[in-house]
Amino acid sequence: MRFGWLKRYVPRSLFGRTALILLVPILTIQLVVSYVFIQRLYENVTEQMTGATAQELQLMTARIDAATSADAARTQTRDLTSALGIQLRFSEARPTADARKFYDLSGRVVTRVLKERVPGLAAVDLVTDDKQVRLALDTVHGPALVVFPRTRVSASNPHQLLVLMVFVSLIVTVISFLFLKNQVRPIRRLAEAATAFGKGRSEPYRPSGATEVRSAGAAFLDMRARIERHIEQRTLMLSGVSHDLRTPLTRLKLGLTMLPDDEDTRALLRDVTDMEKMLDTFLGFARVDATEDPEPVDPIALAERLVANARRGSDVVSMGPVEGEGRVAMRPLAVERALENLISNAERYGTRAIVSVALSDRAVRFTVEDNGPGIPESQRGDALKPFSRLDDARNQDRGGGVGLGLSIVRDIARQHGGTLRLGESVQLGGLQADLILAR
Repeated sequence: MRFGWLKRYVPRSLFGRTALILLVPILTIQLVVSYVFIQRLYENVTEQMTGATAQELQLMTARIDAATSADAARTQTRDLTSALGIQLRFSEARPTADARKFYDLSGRVVTRVLKERVPGLAAVDLVTDDKQVRLALDTVHGPALVVFPRTRVSASNPHQLLVLMVFVSLIVTVISFLFLKNQVRPIRRLAEAATAFGKGRSEPYRPSGATEVRSAGAAFLDMRARIERHIEQRTLMLSGVSHDLRTPLTRLKLGLTMLPDDEDTRALLRDVTDMEKMLDTFLGFARVDATEDPEPVDPIALAERLVANARRGSDVVSMGPVEGEGRVAMRPLAVERALENLISNAERYGTRAIVSVALSDRAVRFTVEDNGPGIPESQRGDALKPFSRLDDARNQDRGGGVGLGLSIVRDIARQHGGTLRLGESVQLGGLQADLILAR
């Protein structure tokens, strides 16, 4: 038997699920104990006490029936009623129907037992005075009113156990919630530190809490340190590679400029220039995890500035609609580089491109659309892979690259806790690239 439908009603947070684990047993115990106490213990005790009182009333009724008159009945039963604490009155107003309060659970048992065992009993009144039981009794000498204390047929203050049980349960629940809150806080702090690191921010974090949480926190710190060391070592290595490769390329370029200016020399110079561009692209891809610190930036102003820069060289790119407002914490140089890559692609493969910005409470979305050939849906995943060039999808006659532009954009998006989505532009019919960054 499966209970998958219960998932819709189960809390999603660890605090809520643990609280549910605490509350369900407490409520179950409350219900079970209440049922056992009321149905098994309390009602049985009430029935026994009422049965004993019913025997006394039977004895009193027998003496009344044996007397010759009502006065004689009062005289013959005076010693009995005095000893038992029962009041017997003839010719007085008496109950005409059974009466009890709706929440008087023991009253139901009292009424049933008395009516079953006391002959001539017409009505039981438990409402007029909740501390007394008033009986309407039919005798051979006429109607009689019998009054005796309620404590003779049911326990006094039976609700005290239930009240005490509920009160203690509330105290235990409050203590459990306070303890649970302290246990969940270290897990929440670990999640916040991991989320921040996933967005490219290294926030201070110190493991705390239970042993298992401390172990997870220590493992996270070790992992973060290893990743940071790896990034630093890769950046240093590529900086050295850049210096070592640029020097021979510069010498080669200088040597070519000293050769006669002919078609072969110009072709070799173009190859050297392409090699320099490729080298810059490789280094940019490797340094995408740069040490730039996030800062509050107006994304709309950033996009407008990049569009204005692009329009200085051509009128292909224009600014589209913007939604929302505010500032977003980001690495401005990295985001600029990502948008420049997308705008450059749109200019290379289309004759018209639109850049739009949308801000929400949780994210900011930069959208770059063009009217170029686009990328088939089946190849969009490959387009995001490093060194992937989709010759069939994009027009290589308009310019080529090394297949790292979209990979760089996606990595920058991941640094900011976001993603890069490729789709088809509804407005222009070409490629639509959505750069989404978390706020």
